[in-house]
Amino acid sequence: MADDQHEEVSKKVSAEEEIRRGITVMRRVVQGRSRGIILDVYWNNQGQLIEPNGHTLTSFIGALVRNEIPITCDDWRNKELNESKEKIWSEIKRCFNIEEERRGFCMKLAGKLLRGFRTFLSSKFLKDADGNFVDAELPKKYESLISAEEWEAFKSKRQDPVFQRISATNRERASSPAYPYRKGRVGYGRLEQSMLQKEESSETSLPAHVLWKEARVGKSGVPQEEVLHVYQKCEELSQSLSPDDTKGILSRALDVPEYSGRVRGKGFGVTPTSLSIKKGKAPSNRELHARLEAMQAELDALRREREASASTVYRDASDKNSINCTFQPNIPEGISHCQLYLSI
Repeated sequence: MADDQHEEVSKKVSAEEEIRRGITVMRRVVQGRSRGIILDVYWNNQGQLIEPNGHTLTSFIGALVRNEIPITCDDWRNKELNESKEKIWSEIKRCFNIEEERRGFCMKLAGKLLRGFRTFLSSKFLKDADGNFVDAELPKKYESLISAEEWEAFKSKRQDPVFQRISATNRERASSPAYPYRKGRVGYGRLEQSMLQKEESSETSLPAHVLWKEARVGKSGVPQEEVLHVYQKCEELSQSLSPDDTKGILSRALDVPEYSGRVRGKGFGVTPTSLSIKKGKAPSNRELHARLEAMQAELDALRREREASASTVYRDASDKNSINCTFQPNIPEGISHCQLYLSI
């Protein structure tokens, strides 16, 4: 009994030390793990993280990536990050019951959260109300996560003319969206889940344009007229377009191009592959040549068949003429063979 109590105290101390050490700031998850509690996570049929514990895992990954990846990292695919990524994945598996096949999703989510953290730091501490650069000191709140050298390098990068030009372009594009998203941190996956639960539907997913419209409904509960116009256009297109159409209904209604690797109106984590959508692809010259050869062979076969059929008809006609010519009926005297043939 005493040994069990001592072990329990040791686990609590270990968890508290881990929290203070900065591996993660999610106290509930770490303390639960010290008691042997591993959280289950769930996914919809499109490969998106949903509740319960979907929001918890997302926050946990955000905390891990802020601890393990420097804010000066501009390329998430950099091989020098492999060790840190491995540590992030190891920590996720220690706290959550998650399959190995979900690693790709979690790593992509980690990269997205890192970009969001860098954007937050820039907007919150390095820009004034007009968007001009501010030479701010390292915020005390993040001194345990960011070194002084990293902060100076981070500021220097944001003073670079090329970076500022790209930033200005992106800021202008995002400043006044025609159809702003109004669901805060609730992604499309959890939004779809809540809609299906509210409707007590037996369906496992919703059309992209239905999700898109709901995601643009604010606290008033009434969508804007422009949003309704797009939705109604989608409804009309859904009745006329073939299910095999390679361009989505929502993209057609918005009159915007499709982008590789994503599905408009479905949110993070959904790809054409996860939806089993086969995009149309222009055939290569070799494929076109093979098709032409096949068509030519089919045409030649039809021509030979037609010629053989015509030859058979001609031969049958010749046989009939031969029979008529050799037939010798009893003809009355005074009537020639030709006259009899013509009269017949």
